[in-house]
Amino acid sequence: MTGDIHSLVGAYALDAVDDLERAAVDRHLGECDECRIEAAELRETAARLADGTWSVPPPRLRDTVLAAVATTRQIPVRAARRSRRADRSRWIAAAAAVVAAVGAGTAVFTVQELRVREERAAVEAAHARADEVRAILAAPDMKVRDQALTGGGKVTVAYSRLRDAGVILMAADAVPSGGRVFQLWTVRAGAPVSEGVLPVGQTTAVRVVAGMSAASLVGVSVEPPGGSATPTLMVAGVKTM
Repeated sequence: MTGDIHSLVGAYALDAVDDLERAAVDRHLGECDECRIEAAELRETAARLADGTWSVPPPRLRDTVLAAVATTRQIPVRAARRSRRADRSRWIAAAAAVVAAVGAGTAVFTVQELRVREERAAVEAAHARADEVRAILAAPDMKVRDQALTGGGKVTVAYSRLRDAGVILMAADAVPSGGRVFQLWTVRAGAPVSEGVLPVGQTTAVRVVAGMSAASLVGVSVEPPGGSATPTLMVAGVKTM
């Protein structure tokens, strides 16, 4: 245990002492009003710095805090009372550094966890879409229609009235000129309904479409990036009725 009990007050306030040191500081605080006030102030400051970053001190808190102040020269007991404010500032700075480090680590972990969740959700969505495609293609009343795309390529529509769903498969030979994109459509009750806009540069698409019993036509158009509210340049149209 550190010989100078005064030098342990900062670590004590940050819960960075072992059981023997904590017992010794507890006894000392019962006899020293100044150290007791200092410990209370440091605890309050550390609490404000943490601001909910953790509810239980992490296991390596003691080592991290002590390492942060390891290069700080210890002063004799006689001089300790004259530099109490300086010690307090050093401990506050150390606490802030630890809080910042833990906060950064928490942020990195959170970002990584979100990324894993997003990737898992994407994989699950892909599996679900594949299951839907297989179910439509296996339907007893499944029908297939296709048409060539203006500019090269083909759009194929497989649909089932029993399942009230269909699959649009598009494969173009080239990307649209002028930075434009492909957009998929169905026509329902005479009105076009967007079934998805492809990103710039993408030439293939697989879309599962619900409510195909109400669609009379599946179309592909070329639109500005982001798509359009209604088709402006149709490059294919497949009748489903």
